[in-house]
Amino acid sequence: MTKIHVYFMPGMAASSSIFERIHLPTDIFEVHLLEWVLPNKNESLKEYAKRMAKNIKHENVILVGVSFGGILVQEMKPFINPKKVIIISSVKSNAELPRRMKIAKTTKAYKLIPTKLFENIELLAKFTFGSSILKQKFKLYEKFLSVRDKVYLDWAIEQIINWDRTEIDNEIIHIHGDADEVFPIIQIKNCIQVKGGTHIMIITKYKWFNENLPKIMLENG
Repeated sequence: MTKIHVYFMPGMAASSSIFERIHLPTDIFEVHLLEWVLPNKNESLKEYAKRMAKNIKHENVILVGVSFGGILVQEMKPFINPKKVIIISSVKSNAELPRRMKIAKTTKAYKLIPTKLFENIELLAKFTFGSSILKQKFKLYEKFLSVRDKVYLDWAIEQIINWDRTEIDNEIIHIHGDADEVFPIIQIKNCIQVKGGTHIMIITKYKWFNENLPKIMLENG
């Protein structure tokens, strides 16, 4: 049997190490980990997605994206025609963004975010994962949040807040925690809910994913 190739894309500022506890049956799936690269000057999200799509080396793949990575894999979808796209702790359109991000778009307040300060791992972890992070785990967050380039962070924040997708693609499979602080569940429609799942549930709820992801991936072919 030909294996199903699964490509994982981490969230904003995160490395692929966030997936280290995710284990899919190796007789069925072959896992590939994608990493963020620095954006080109004035590169749009669609241009970036087209560039990232060149890293997909197989046909009929499953794309899995977390948070901003979930937004990115949706933008990559037209360039590679994947078998499935699964997003985790993410949004399917700009309507699902939280109110504070919609206000930031209108006021352009996101341009005032001092991303230079994110060299402080505690500030970056709180901004990226939500305020429920644990102080004693900062060494862990330092490992996961390896992309701290100011140009990348400024670009990423701008792409999220100004994401122009208004229509939800009904083919997208959305897994979301009911305790997500970054993208509150109240804004999210039609998702598989994970009880007690926060914005970092790909790390904290890995047992749920190891049990359920294979079934979700194999559903309907």
